[in-house]
Amino acid sequence: MEQKVLNVGIIGIGEVAQVIHLPVLDSLPEQYRIAALCDISPKLVAYMGEKYRVSSLYTDASELVKQSDLDVVFVLNSDEYHTECAIAAANNKKHVLIEKPMCLTEAEADAIIEARDRNDVKVMVGYMRRYAASFLDAVKQIGGMDNIQYARVRDIIGPNAYFVKPTSHVVSFDDIPDALKTDRKNRAERLVKEATGLDSNSPYFSLYRLLCGLSSHDLSLMREVLGMPKGVSGAKLTNNGSIFLSAILDYDQFAVTFETGIDQQGRFDAHLEVYASSKSVKIQYDTPYIRHLPVKVMINETVGEKFTESVIRPTLTDPYTLELNYLYEVITQDLMPKTTPEDYKQDLALFKMIIDAVK
Repeated sequence: MEQKVLNVGIIGIGEVAQVIHLPVLDSLPEQYRIAALCDISPKLVAYMGEKYRVSSLYTDASELVKQSDLDVVFVLNSDEYHTECAIAAANNKKHVLIEKPMCLTEAEADAIIEARDRNDVKVMVGYMRRYAASFLDAVKQIGGMDNIQYARVRDIIGPNAYFVKPTSHVVSFDDIPDALKTDRKNRAERLVKEATGLDSNSPYFSLYRLLCGLSSHDLSLMREVLGMPKGVSGAKLTNNGSIFLSAILDYDQFAVTFETGIDQQGRFDAHLEVYASSKSVKIQYDTPYIRHLPVKVMINETVGEKFTESVIRPTLTDPYTLELNYLYEVITQDLMPKTTPEDYKQDLALFKMIIDAVK
């Protein structure tokens, strides 16, 4: 029987779409067809439509989701608009892949869940790191570790431009109306205040944005491996030109240190490491903007007098491709994805715990 090809509509065709999603979709022609594009930049829509041979082009997401032949909508635009785009897609009976952060508030998450259930569609959050083959191997290794003593979660990176500019051709145009830029800023302020009570002049406003953005990947990974912490024992925010957060998460029998920040160095250090008494397992990620850099698992183990260091690289297939292979199965086989909106709500709860501890 011939395999069904899913028609994809994409909302938001900026950097992450150009560097990641469009090339990956184009590399999977037996599973996906790029059938519609939408962006608030008319020149960008026209440019990318020609590049990817797409004739259905929109500047209004509410029009794209009405296109009758679409099977799934990728919500890749700015996170302040994720909720309304996901709900509009669901209300038009389209499945949804929504980039992290899914949304900024618990009320938005509940609204997405309600629309999904009412319309009987799939909604999957784009936590691609959780679909990396190395991560799945590491979960199995950690699952066999008795008596966890300690764990560390770290994501300290430099600006994405260090990785994107030398390796990818990203196009943008200066044709976005000032009114839309203002609307985005106002939405961000309103939604963060709703979630945390913080105004944009608070030193913790940028921290919440960092947690929803970069840090959401790492905390989501941590939860899959270790579950939710009991609380946050302490946290410190520093901002001496760059934002850094250090936090201690309480897991009752052990603690996890969480470190995150963005500085001006051209490197990417994202890892999760779990320590037992005689074994440690570390999963190390590199920048996703250079897709085929390997994700590695590093295992240290002592048996008797013998100390062993192992490095495992299960595949060079990038996590985004593995994620879209998984999404295809979710849709065509009527499966429940592991990165659901309900799962994402746990991250929102954890962001709030960290903010409260810092304050």
